[in-house]
Amino acid sequence: MSPTTRPVYFTDENLLGLGRLLRKEGRNDVVYPGHEELPEIGLGTSDLEWMPMVAKRGLVVLTRDRRIRTRPAELQLYFELGIRSVWLGAKQDVGPREQVEMFLKHEQRLQREIVKRGGGPWALSMNPSGLRPMNLKYPLP
Repeated sequence: MSPTTRPVYFTDENLLGLGRLLRKEGRNDVVYPGHEELPEIGLGTSDLEWMPMVAKRGLVVLTRDRRIRTRPAELQLYFELGIRSVWLGAKQDVGPREQVEMFLKHEQRLQREIVKRGGGPWALSMNPSGLRPMNLKYPLP
């Protein structure tokens, strides 16, 4: 990555270790709550607060929070703001190092999906075997 690369990914607080490890490895296309390049989103910022800021910057959200797509208020923001997200998961909980390995293993495909899918809303699931689309259901009034 070049030093002028702008952030592409936002790791939710539940993947803070992933974001920090990627930065430590020289990736400057990743930001997370509390990162100096994202001063408006501190640790402990609620989903409803950070979602508009992340959407405005055009970042792809990396998260482990499945409920963010099912809570009515968050789901409504998904559609209103065009949130694009990737849920990292496995049958068993994995630590930050394993999350980094999984992310790097599938990142080229993820980059193709980002281009293919364009603006949101959309959600993908990433697990050790690959990527797959996740259904987003528009919230009923």
